[in-house]
Amino acid sequence: MCYHHHLQDLCRKQLLLIGENHISIAMLPVIAVHGGAGHIPKERAEVSCAGVREAARGGYSVLRAGGSAMDAVVEAVTMLENNPSYNAGRGSVLNVKGEVEMDAIVMDGRTLASGAVSAVRRVANPVQLARMVMDKTNHLCLTAEGASQFARAMGIPEVPEESLITDYARMRWKKNLAPDANPVECQMGKMGTVGAVAVDAEGNIACATSTGGMINKMEGRVGDTPCIGCGGYADNKVGAVSPTGHGEAIMKVVLSRLILFHMEQGKSAEEASDLGLAYMKERVQGLGGVVTVDPKGNWAARFSSLQMAWAAVQNEQLHYGLYIGEHFTESACEPS
Repeated sequence: MCYHHHLQDLCRKQLLLIGENHISIAMLPVIAVHGGAGHIPKERAEVSCAGVREAARGGYSVLRAGGSAMDAVVEAVTMLENNPSYNAGRGSVLNVKGEVEMDAIVMDGRTLASGAVSAVRRVANPVQLARMVMDKTNHLCLTAEGASQFARAMGIPEVPEESLITDYARMRWKKNLAPDANPVECQMGKMGTVGAVAVDAEGNIACATSTGGMINKMEGRVGDTPCIGCGGYADNKVGAVSPTGHGEAIMKVVLSRLILFHMEQGKSAEEASDLGLAYMKERVQGLGGVVTVDPKGNWAARFSSLQMAWAAVQNEQLHYGLYIGEHFTESACEPS
């Protein structure tokens, strides 16, 4: 199977000549995912890294089969939502009342179409509901009960809230009820928001981001994730970004669009990501991380926090890391 994929890759590594320009198609398709920025406890770090590697492989298999960038990022984020190790879908953190309220966004770089949901309850995969908002309505974002009504109309089954709550999330909720608890600081001990960016073989770009939000947040609190330009942005002309970190800080600097602004000014995906994160840290003391991709398939996984679980797949090669400066590679062929 991998030999067949290797032959496909050899074909992709040809150069397409258009006039005077040499446009390399060797870099496509590509996907990059993250599993949240912050400080991941040692006992949970291994499972976090394994989860993002699995999700990157899952998204890449969609691209390899000729699927769209949108299909790929939704697949990758769905896998992370289904993994209780992350603060999205199953495993979401709890609000002050001990309940789950989730946010998600998708964006299509070809048309700038986007869909999002906020403060949604009893849905296993908010990212899939966000895509339905994009595909089936004229709106960009549905919230709370309106999002739930739309989910029911679309035939998405309602799941028991208990199925989304882990023992770990409940333990952290109780711990953060203490009067002297710092939810922002404590958030950094939990794997955070999950997200993905991709460019498919056609050169179309997409992003998806999903989260359970901030630990012990007020009921109805909405962070950066469902806000276009903050919790994600994708534009075929520039690139795509999916961030993670303290939502309020990300919103204040409109982080995703800020990074793409730097890319419009000629900065690489990596340079632009670093500039955006540095500005957020300096201006509003916010820490976080991003996965970023440009139309040619150049990608970056950058963060200002202590850790961010990330993985990317390109040319049958899986890249991944957790700490700053860490970059491992292995074959993207499914492990036996």
